[in-house]
Amino acid sequence: MSDSTWVSTSLPYLTPRQKERPESWAAEAAARGGKGTQRIAYAGETTPSEDIAMLLALPAEETVIVRRRVIELDGEPCELTDTYYPAPIARGTRLADERKIPGGAVTLLAELGHIGACVREDVTARMPSPEERDILHLGPDEPVLHLSRVTLDADDCPFQADMMVMPALRRRLRYEIRIG
Repeated sequence: MSDSTWVSTSLPYLTPRQKERPESWAAEAAARGGKGTQRIAYAGETTPSEDIAMLLALPAEETVIVRRRVIELDGEPCELTDTYYPAPIARGTRLADERKIPGGAVTLLAELGHIGACVREDVTARMPSPEERDILHLGPDEPVLHLSRVTLDADDCPFQADMMVMPALRRRLRYEIRIG
């Protein structure tokens, strides 16, 4: 592994924060000497894909709220993230707005009574779509990692699904599992 390899772990993004603290990505990037920002490209109601409906255990006709973001490191796009919430949870909240949420979405969800107790992640590698290649400034032969995450509460009810796309080169995902 070279010094340019970014090692990422999911835990900071699943833990509620105090509203006055910087969001998780900004804090992680700053700890490594960089500037992490995100641009909200879209937020609003939509019909979920079959995959999203299945992750959130929703009927096909149910709507969701999506927050589509471009994650940047030092001004360069490094990840595309779409986060989906069942509409009854997110409608009328800041989750449905195209503006940042103090303390982050996980903090707002906790305030609304939705606290993650279990997370399932699947990671696959693939070639990017033309739109992903363009936004992430990738070369023609550069693959991406696709991370799919669903967050469930203590009753095993899913309330958030994330779809993340990131350049595979110079990226490593780390998982630490503690038993008991």
